[in-house]
Amino acid sequence: MQLSTEQSRWLLKVLQPEQTLGSLPGVAALSEAVRAALLGLAPEVYAAEQARMLAGAKEAARELLSQAAVTAMIDRLPLKQGARIVAFGDSHTSDPQSWAVILKELLTARGASMAINAAPGDTTTHRLIRIGEVVAQQPDWILFLVGVNDARTQGPAPTKTLVDHQETVRNLRELHQRASHETKARCLWITPPPVNEERVSTHWGLSRFGVRFRNEDVARVAAAVRDIGAPTVDLFSILGTPPAPELLMDDGLHLTLAGQRRLAFEVMRGWSTVS
Repeated sequence: MQLSTEQSRWLLKVLQPEQTLGSLPGVAALSEAVRAALLGLAPEVYAAEQARMLAGAKEAARELLSQAAVTAMIDRLPLKQGARIVAFGDSHTSDPQSWAVILKELLTARGASMAINAAPGDTTTHRLIRIGEVVAQQPDWILFLVGVNDARTQGPAPTKTLVDHQETVRNLRELHQRASHETKARCLWITPPPVNEERVSTHWGLSRFGVRFRNEDVARVAAAVRDIGAPTVDLFSILGTPPAPELLMDDGLHLTLAGQRRLAFEVMRGWSTVS
């Protein structure tokens, strides 16, 4: 099947073989040609789209830096010189144009460095495995955006989420405890944003595998994040239910570049108020 340009771009942003297969222990990094083949794309198309996405993220950072309010937020961030930050999450964070990629560009103005530890499809259970990698880095800050995949359901009439809610609560608390007790890092928690349920259920890619999301389930995850008691950026409340159409891709779940730029702005705004 010949993919349209939009379908190809969705695959690149969502499946991310460079973040999944390429990050497995003991697995050599995949060549660009192999990554392209896994998505059914010609290598030159893959390379051009990757370059386009990176350029878009850099431009989004430049646009934000042109705003006096954003530079003021950067100046207020509770960061010491040479601070090390880790953005920790799922596809919202591992997206080649993610809020974390944009924020990484912004933070160079403060002499800070950011690493991104994220993989598409990860639940909080998957993230419990990855938190050890972050602990080993001993960062100064960890920015958590996790939990949306816990709220995922399967099939046209689902009866349960991928992760039981009480297990999500326990996982979130365990992540926070490990970060707090095994590192000197400060934590900023970010709630998962809401989705457009109708778009999710009818999307050509997600619906093929029976993927569904209900905002009532995402809202419960967001509430559990708020209940941790740490500084929190409440995207679920800020963005509205559902978010404005221009912030979401056609799948109703993943974010457009405009959506990721908005997330970067909201994270920066919330983080800058932490004393």
